Amino acid sequence: QVQLVESGGGLVQAGGSLRLSCVASGRTFSSDGLGWFRQAPGKEREIVAAINWSGGTTYYADSVKGRFIISRDNAKNAVYLKMNSLKPEDTAVYYCVLVVRYGSTWKPSPISSWGQGTQVTVSS
Repeated sequence: QVQLVESGGGLVQAGGSLRLSCVASGRTFSSDGLGWFRQAPGKEREIVAAINWSGGTTYYADSVKGRFIISRDNAKNAVYLKMNSLKPEDTAVYYCVLVVRYGSTWKPSPISSWGQGTQVTVSS
């Protein structure tokens, strides 16, 4: 089974930036979509961004559009999330996962499991 390990989270002031990284092990995922999800305390997990296998198609939640950038490096089996202009409401645990695209919707792949995630805390 594919294992994904997230890193790069931390504490940052509002308006600041962070770059999250996610590296996969178990097999290569150069033919898979990848996504970043987040879960804030007391809230459901939600998709933040997704990218297809080639990097040619991306998706962003409305709440992060224009501020976050998802990218991938298939040679390194890695996916990244650059987060700019961070807001307190971006505070959450961020997870990466393989995703499958169904039309305009991206959902976690059944072959991917949730990792530990990385905590992002934005102070006001």
